[in-house]
Amino acid sequence: MSYERYSPSGFGFLPPVVKNLIIINGLFFLATLVLGNVLHLDLTDYLGLHYFASLKFAPYQFITYMFMHGSFSHIFFNMFALWMFGSVLEQVWGPKKFLLYYIITGIGAALVHYMVFYFQITPVLQSMDAFISNPDLVTLQQFVSNHQFSVSDSSGDFYQAFENFKLNYVTLQQDPGNVQAMQDSINFISAYREHFLSLPVVVGASGAIYGLLLAFGMLFPNSLIYLYLFIPMKAKWFVIIFGAIELFSGFYNQGGNIAHFAHLGGMIFGFLLIMYWKKKSGNQRRNYME
Repeated sequence: MSYERYSPSGFGFLPPVVKNLIIINGLFFLATLVLGNVLHLDLTDYLGLHYFASLKFAPYQFITYMFMHGSFSHIFFNMFALWMFGSVLEQVWGPKKFLLYYIITGIGAALVHYMVFYFQITPVLQSMDAFISNPDLVTLQQFVSNHQFSVSDSSGDFYQAFENFKLNYVTLQQDPGNVQAMQDSINFISAYREHFLSLPVVVGASGAIYGLLLAFGMLFPNSLIYLYLFIPMKAKWFVIIFGAIELFSGFYNQGGNIAHFAHLGGMIFGFLLIMYWKKKSGNQRRNYME
């Protein structure tokens, strides 16, 4: 079958894998709300994906993070895109192949995101480790002057520890030989290191959704997608434009809560997987003809 000529207009409303993915995402979202409001249990802290060096990291989070969402708009637009693009792809590929693609692109998105994060935070960790291993006022001043502490009044007991650290830092500037202030500063920076590593938590199906978008653009490049529901655009240009936006945003808009490199990671892994399948299919056809 030629994907170029395959029309998605006749597909059913919700094929089984897409339907079940939407249901599971909805259940996870409701559970997050109910457990948070009733039991004050932060499900995101357990099922969202933490950085691998954090004590809160668990391997299962590479799967569970894809079913967690931070807001109604977050889950709504992801599920809308899952229905819009996933329904077509599942009909073309079949349930098993579609689910495999979805999971691999979701995991790939997380790997790319935290690979980039690793390079971003390495200088910060090196500065903290330099002070912890060889504590002196100069090293501490270098770290404090070059780092914006990620501590707020909503950080609980750790916020008070941060306030105490600021007092100790002033004391050390006035009296660099103060042993107690230096030891308290070492203890705080050691605790802050783990706090810092535990801060990023990735949630959402967006990485896998961008993988679906990439696949739709590759299989149906000339199909029309209506941007903002009324601007017609061929799928191939839609994919290229959104990929460029994510690349630009990843480098120049790092202050928000959107994991732009995770979106790119989903597209990259999707492209590699599709090319692998094409190569494998080509080899099988050649072997059959021989």
